[in-house]
Amino acid sequence: MIQLRYPWVLLALGQLVCSFAVIPRHQPDRSENLGVRKEWGEMLPKERIGYTNAVLCLQNLPNQVPTAEYPGVRSRFDDFVATHINYTLHTHYSGLFLPWHRRFIWLWERALREECGYQGYLPYWDWPLWADNLAASPLFDGSETSISGDGEYNPGEQNMSGGDVTLLRGSGGGCAKSGPFKDMKVHMGPFPGSLTSTTEIPAPRFEYNPRCLNRSLNDFVSSRYTNSTLVSTLMKASKIADFQMVLDHWPPREDGVLGLHGGGHFSIGSTLQDLFGSSQDPAFFLHHSQIDRLWAKWQDAGANRRNALNGTSTIMNPPGADLVTLNTMMEFGYLDSPRPVHEVMSPLANGFSYVYT
Repeated sequence: MIQLRYPWVLLALGQLVCSFAVIPRHQPDRSENLGVRKEWGEMLPKERIGYTNAVLCLQNLPNQVPTAEYPGVRSRFDDFVATHINYTLHTHYSGLFLPWHRRFIWLWERALREECGYQGYLPYWDWPLWADNLAASPLFDGSETSISGDGEYNPGEQNMSGGDVTLLRGSGGGCAKSGPFKDMKVHMGPFPGSLTSTTEIPAPRFEYNPRCLNRSLNDFVSSRYTNSTLVSTLMKASKIADFQMVLDHWPPREDGVLGLHGGGHFSIGSTLQDLFGSSQDPAFFLHHSQIDRLWAKWQDAGANRRNALNGTSTIMNPPGADLVTLNTMMEFGYLDSPRPVHEVMSPLANGFSYVYT
């Protein structure tokens, strides 16, 4: 057995405080050009290839984040990886998780469209559709129209344990063996599985460490932690704290049970399991698009939900950390200027203009 990599299944949170404010929801004019984010399986094969080609394009564009400051950054793709690493201690298991990632994946979508000629919008991975058989999904079947599938079988991959739960190993454990990302290299991490500080990014920080994209499809995890029952429970949550609880089991449960967010990360392989460096797996952006989709649907279900916030601006919400409000500023480093939370509370306002199928 090895220790469960994510620390939040074993740590305790500080006191959770809800902060609510109601701002009228932006009603888009019908003349506005809305972007439509589609489920991967709904897209035509040429649309899927258009998306993966744009991701490969970002991997071949020069970085804008300086390598002298961030040695592992070697491409425009890596600009997003380094940004995710840099702000992980503020934007995970905190009140910034949902709003920060909404802006982050929009910036990714914009880069694909404006810098790589992508004609579509960010797809999403609708977990329950394929929770029982990931390898049969159009996302992970390993074809040219997938985002690459399983990795080579690695006999050294072990089960994961935490609390009262053991997660059986996946079916791969090695380098992605087919599909558009089979030759992909990730450049930063891996990071330790235990969170030792809420203020310091752990080693190896931004050091250059090239290696292959790891994949290990895990139906044991996906069928238990990304299924339709859990999604239904998520959407029935009456308060943002309840929504967070189902999404992330927040505060973390000592028995090791994963929420939907962790379930998606743990179902694909060690690259996506890495708390800091998970954005190195292209599946990350489709996973978080699904999270944003469900949050947007939940927000639309009631006026009191549209600007509901809960938590602080520090991972694990330690005592004394600043509460997140609509005026809290979010940082994106070299990707974007700082943004207040209230700018991202609707996907139809303040520069956002997209819907989900």
